[in-house]
Amino acid sequence: MPKRVAILTAGGYAPCLSSAVGALIQTYDATDPDIELIAYRHGYHGLLTGNSITIGAEERAGAALLHRYGGSPIGNSRVKLTNDDNCRRRGLIGEDETALEVAAARLQADGVDILHTIGGDDTNTAAADLAAYLATQGSELTVVGLPKTIDNDIVPIRQSLGAQTAAQQASRFAQNVLAEHGSNPRMLIVHEVMGRASGWLTAAAARDYMAWHAEQEWLPGIGLDGRKWAIHAVYVPELAIDLAAEADRLRGVMDEIGCVNIFLAEGAGIDDIVADLEASGETVGRDPFGHVQIDTINPGRYFADRFSEAIGAEKKMVQKSGYFSRSAPANDTDLALIREMAELAVACALDGTPGVIGHDEDHDDELRAVEFERIAGHKPFDAGQAWFTGLLADIGQT
Repeated sequence: MPKRVAILTAGGYAPCLSSAVGALIQTYDATDPDIELIAYRHGYHGLLTGNSITIGAEERAGAALLHRYGGSPIGNSRVKLTNDDNCRRRGLIGEDETALEVAAARLQADGVDILHTIGGDDTNTAAADLAAYLATQGSELTVVGLPKTIDNDIVPIRQSLGAQTAAQQASRFAQNVLAEHGSNPRMLIVHEVMGRASGWLTAAAARDYMAWHAEQEWLPGIGLDGRKWAIHAVYVPELAIDLAAEADRLRGVMDEIGCVNIFLAEGAGIDDIVADLEASGETVGRDPFGHVQIDTINPGRYFADRFSEAIGAEKKMVQKSGYFSRSAPANDTDLALIREMAELAVACALDGTPGVIGHDEDHDDELRAVEFERIAGHKPFDAGQAWFTGLLADIGQT
């Protein structure tokens, strides 16, 4: 039986982190209350700096409280263990050290037998690298990850934790923001949704929003017109955007009802935007993982600027739902998935079976520990699914 288990959460937030930490604590406490539990603060940042906390009797007894909250009680950060230059610049390792060496030494010094990583593909593949490195040092460490990402884009996992809640929250955000369509004649509203390489979250949020829309009652005679509250365009990275054709179509919508509402994935058309900016001599920032820094590009503003004049908008508005969505507490659907995954994560860890817990799309959606070497990010959203093509058809987008 292992003596000590460590937990960390890493990467961007998703509406599952707090609950996943709580579920792991509850499951271990029910399985064997003598197993020691610690947590590294702010993910791999805390592992490298030795910043950890002991999960004591009070925290174990009150772990159910964590299901009520969003965010992460133990904190997150973006640290790539295989990017030594970045870790040195941030003061996380010394000049003659590597991040894997420092992290491995810390785990050994802390007597950790099992490490649970709650994060996306970068977080979990980094954990696999760490376990492999420790194996070369003669140390055994079982790493079992939980899949966290609001983009639902981890290969080959069917549904990542937090994504369904994030979609519901993005829809809820839009239910207020799109009310602004009447704040000015000929109003253009762009709702920018997180989703660098996958349109799943934007599409799922649009589906949830239009389901809400279908349940409402309207009073057109006084201006409470369902057409004005509808979504008129959904743009995702997986589908090319013909700006000229869409401008013509949306000009017709604007002329008819006096407003246009767009759901835009932040990664939609990003290659074209980057090429346009770099061709004009601008430098596009990238993070330690090599990802384009979306906030420096401002895709929502880019599309709003280009559509505004073409469709005759008098006023344009860009609103981003990302931080509202990703920091929410898990909804009932995600809570059930979290509990199911946490129970299997603990069972696999105690059995010495490493991997990332998830419904494996290559194994008939079986819930299992997916081998680390099969984990990858940026799984594209299937924009050809009937529910999504039907959604586009309903809003008049082809």
